[in-house]
Amino acid sequence: MTLAAAGMLSCAAQPAFDPASIADASGEVARIEPLSWWTQMQTPLQLLVAGERISDYGVRIEGGRGVKVTATHKADSPNYLFVDVAIDAAAAPGTYYLVFSKEGWEFKMPYEIAARREGSAQRRSFTTSDMIYLLMPDRFANGNPENDSTPDTQEKADREAFFGRHGGDIQGIRDHLDYIADLGATVIWPTPLLLDDEPEGSYHGYACADYYRIDPRFGSNEEYRNLVAEAHEKGLKVIMDVVTNHCGTAHWWMRDLPFEDWIHQFPEYTGTNVCFSTNMDPNASKYDLNLQESGWFVPSMPDMNLDNPYVLRYFQQWAVWWTEYADLDGFRVDTYPYNEKGPMSEWCASVRREYPALNIVGECWTSSIPQLAYWQSGNANKDGFDSHLPSIMDFPLQEAICRAVPTDSLRWGEGMTRIYDCLSHDFVYHDLSKMMIFAGNHDTDRIGDVVRKNPERLKLVMTMLATMRGIPQIFAGDEMMFTSKDLSQGHGGLRVDFPGGWTGDAKNLFTAEGRTGLEKELFDYTQRLFQWRRGKSVIHNGRTMHFLSRDNTYAYFRYDDTDAVFVFINNSRGKKQVPWSHYAEIAEGLHDGRNVLTGEAATVDDNTVVGARQALVVEFKRPSNR
Repeated sequence: MTLAAAGMLSCAAQPAFDPASIADASGEVARIEPLSWWTQMQTPLQLLVAGERISDYGVRIEGGRGVKVTATHKADSPNYLFVDVAIDAAAAPGTYYLVFSKEGWEFKMPYEIAARREGSAQRRSFTTSDMIYLLMPDRFANGNPENDSTPDTQEKADREAFFGRHGGDIQGIRDHLDYIADLGATVIWPTPLLLDDEPEGSYHGYACADYYRIDPRFGSNEEYRNLVAEAHEKGLKVIMDVVTNHCGTAHWWMRDLPFEDWIHQFPEYTGTNVCFSTNMDPNASKYDLNLQESGWFVPSMPDMNLDNPYVLRYFQQWAVWWTEYADLDGFRVDTYPYNEKGPMSEWCASVRREYPALNIVGECWTSSIPQLAYWQSGNANKDGFDSHLPSIMDFPLQEAICRAVPTDSLRWGEGMTRIYDCLSHDFVYHDLSKMMIFAGNHDTDRIGDVVRKNPERLKLVMTMLATMRGIPQIFAGDEMMFTSKDLSQGHGGLRVDFPGGWTGDAKNLFTAEGRTGLEKELFDYTQRLFQWRRGKSVIHNGRTMHFLSRDNTYAYFRYDDTDAVFVFINNSRGKKQVPWSHYAEIAEGLHDGRNVLTGEAATVDDNTVVGARQALVVEFKRPSNR
């Protein structure tokens, strides 16, 4: 008999593991994260096991071949154990068992390793062909009033409180997926849905108390997964809003940190200096950089220490787990530059090794174009740093739009020349196709307030968002010019409820019948633009040529080899003639014009007039012999 045959015989002779032979855990383990895993994954698996003095135990895995514990690591607290698990490529999916042993006593915990969804690694993501619809679940729609307040969470619902919970939930989003798709959106970005158990102000979700649990006031993990599946059926993608920079003070691990340096700690409360430039400033002090990275965002949000390798691994696996579990289409990362940039680069790279086409957009809130460009993967940074972050939010353009559109000023550098000037810096960016463009979100002033409730100016904003380079994003309600309920209340005032989302609302703007007058006019205008945009490769992938003026107008073309779209924005108080002959270098030979806003055939020349605070959008065919 050969040694190989003897080995095979020996293996075959080993009895199968009998789960009944070892007692079930009876409270020794409080939690294991990630909650489960899959076969055929690239990301290494490291389990966080929490339980009273769990580090005193040895651990092994039973239940099948190809899955084994390769190492265990103790933390500063004896109530944690980090367990490295290797899953062989040939391992079978199924229920495995973590067997804990100490001094002759053993108990087991089941752990599911499922078969990976077919094609999961090759999943597609959001691109320039999409329009992203941002919504705050608590303020969007209340589909299940029974979960407005729950016995296991601190803050109870109070719809009248500006900074309180109003009762919106996952079911409310599911109830109105058709509305979102009908508008022309193709991606949903809900603000965080994970448990935020702060005693007050928890509605926004940015102070996480459990990274593996949907807030029960929004629904359940299963309901979230069902939301994504239903959205996919309706042609909608879903991106998850995540926070790696900080957790909430109500997070379960704040009662007993695994390591002293699991979060950044100071002798007394120390806030961040919000000085993003320290990340790339060659003159910056280490003192200032440390405050930027380590200072807390606010007192209720402890700052995570991604320099701790166990923290970094935790967040890498967590992103992969939610992608795989819920079948996600991408991530938006909150407060991106507040993180330690090196570990955060590793986080992005790790997620994209698992999902090479997955898009991740980071909130890098700065008015500085060079500083914003620094954070995009592939940028030619002098210090050699690469964030591996594919996409960035275009805050400089948002600022330019919000300063240009509300004004009639013809002074040098003001009005629409602000937008021309902003886009003239596009040479700084590495990849214009991975820029999220927007006029407002849940943290900025409502665009309806910015334009002082002027519907014609709101239409100009929507026209630009639908036709400029990048990936457009609209904040729920901006399509009908929602305004703040009370400007003095800041975020609490601008994050208004969507009428029709609650039983008993006086009007229902989710339905065509409920939209009348100005609301109908604005919805229809936005819908026309974004439904048209869905099939326009020239907008998704085309180049831009723009023309300077000093009369509060702005003209630009989006074009490729076969098509061109001409956009003329007249933000002035009077009619303007289009100086078509000035555009001859690109306009010559354009034919088969069609007015996008009316659907009618159109020609443009020097006699074409555009009314005050009106937009002209005409799509053309380009000459084949140019």
